[in-house]
Amino acid sequence: MKKPITIKVNSQEDFQHIVNKKDFSISKAVVDSILGNLKSRKKNVHMLSVKCIEENTVFDITLEKVAFADTLKQNLAYFEKHEMFEECVKINEAIAVLSKSK
Repeated sequence: MKKPITIKVNSQEDFQHIVNKKDFSISKAVVDSILGNLKSRKKNVHMLSVKCIEENTVFDITLEKVAFADTLKQNLAYFEKHEMFEECVKINEAIAVLSKSK
């Protein structure tokens, strides 16, 4: 099981801005977490934590295991765009494994 990363932002609004601009760091964190938790028996897996400094809060973002394959498919394009082809191979292999287990 892979430990989720923590993203530090000043506020929830800042995090929303990062999400809206489709920042690659979030995509990478989610994909890394999925790949690190493929064998987990949990139904929901902790993907990442968002620490909002101004509000002094932490939000944990989780993903249902049944959504792993679709999430990987959605994020594959970002890895292709960044020419991270070794990771693309790992993502495609994981999608194949997850598709067989349905």
